[in-house]
Amino acid sequence: MILVTGAIVASAATFDEVLRLSNEHVERSRAEPGCISHAVFRDTENPQRLVFFEQWADAAALKAHFVVPASRAFAKAVGALAVEPPSIEIYDAQPVEPAKL
Repeated sequence: MILVTGAIVASAATFDEVLRLSNEHVERSRAEPGCISHAVFRDTENPQRLVFFEQWADAAALKAHFVVPASRAFAKAVGALAVEPPSIEIYDAQPVEPAKL
């Protein structure tokens, strides 16, 4: 499984538009093949910051997601509205049984 985390910090003036675009992106992404989950959350310590958490079946599904024209348009649009460069981190993860910890 591939895990993706990311964050976007908007200004007070652009936050509503960044949130709208982010929600559209999440909904669209959930319908893509290989998307296990895709969500956006508002940071409780910085209300201008949105945090993304995604789970993808494999690297091929994530790569396909990155080349969807709407995904590229989303990244370009929110990047232009952000007050700092958006962040993204990608992890190759395997589930662990809690009892094995």
